[in-house]
Amino acid sequence: MWCYRGGSISAEPRINDRIRVPEVRLVGPSGEQVGIVPLAKALELAQEYDLDLVEVAATARPPVCKLMDYGKFKYESAMKAREARKNQAHTVIKEMKLRPKIDPHDYDTKKGHVVRFLKQGDKVKITIMFRGREQSRPELGFRLLQRLASDVEDLGFIESNPKQDGRNMIMVLGPHKKKTEAMAEAREAQAARKAERQGYANEETSEEAAEAPAEAPAETSEA
Repeated sequence: MWCYRGGSISAEPRINDRIRVPEVRLVGPSGEQVGIVPLAKALELAQEYDLDLVEVAATARPPVCKLMDYGKFKYESAMKAREARKNQAHTVIKEMKLRPKIDPHDYDTKKGHVVRFLKQGDKVKITIMFRGREQSRPELGFRLLQRLASDVEDLGFIESNPKQDGRNMIMVLGPHKKKTEAMAEAREAQAARKAERQGYANEETSEEAAEAPAEAPAETSEA
């Protein structure tokens, strides 16, 4: 049985003198098709352009190579990957627990949390917890869930209808707004607040400068 005992296999493409084939299908620096040329000729062109010869399709016959600034290409690729990770939307399910006979103040507080979660683009799992004799009145929990869904219908929708789960009743609300949109809006709002604070600071500085007393002219003595 074959077993690999060497170091880690590099995922990076072969470049310049690491390319070991007699000929390549060459792509120019602007994406133009040069055609099939000997490897020596491709390396010579790379030197003329002061670029690297990069193998971009090793399994093709012959392999496809492109003339490019490989260092710049790696840097730009890393920046794109970093930006993609930053904007990546992770599905988050928040949970909110209520009692069937919740008082109005607590209901408004809980609803406020649900509103915030939906605005952030997160799903919300609503759990109604029944105790004692409340278990014989599931319609109380159902009506409460329907009321909450109606109160936040501008921000979310019922993704999973109310269902009994042991002594609890569960419903899942999904946001109308995608997570990526919510994140973008949050960044824009943060930038706007920062600019507003900076504007206030500049105004205060200008007012202080205007209110500062002018220096009296220096007195001169006559001989």
